[in-house]
Amino acid sequence: MSQKFLRRNCKRFVKLGKGKKKAQAWRSQKGRHGKMREKMRGYPAIVGIGHRTEKAQRDKIQEKIVLLVNNLKDLEKATSKNLIVIGKIGNKKKLEIAKKAKEKKLEVSNLNINKFIKTMEKKK
Repeated sequence: MSQKFLRRNCKRFVKLGKGKKKAQAWRSQKGRHGKMREKMRGYPAIVGIGHRTEKAQRDKIQEKIVLLVNNLKDLEKATSKNLIVIGKIGNKKKLEIAKKAKEKKLEVSNLNINKFIKTMEKKK
C-alpha cells in the first residue's frame, strides 16, 4: 500500500488541513533551509521515485474496468471483471449495495463489505 504524503505542518494549522482531510494536500518544500527538502531525519518523507506502487498492484487495477455505483441498478450491470467504486451516497443505500455485492461476490475498492455490514447491524 502506498504512503500518504502530507504537507509539512498540516497537523498544526487548520488552513493546511488540521482536522480537514480534503484540505490536506501535498506541496513540495521550496525553502532554502527546508528540513524536509534536505531529507533530514525525523521529518516527513518527500514524494520521490522510490515511492511508486508495485507493478503487480498497478496491473491488477489497470486490467479491471472501474465502475461507479450509486444505486442497485448500476450494481446489476457489474460483472466480476469490474472494479466497483461506491459513490457518495447515504448509509441506507450503501448497506443495500454492500449486501448485494457480497451476494454476487463482487470486489468493492473503497469499502470493506464485511466490516461495514457488521458495524451497520450493530447500530440497528
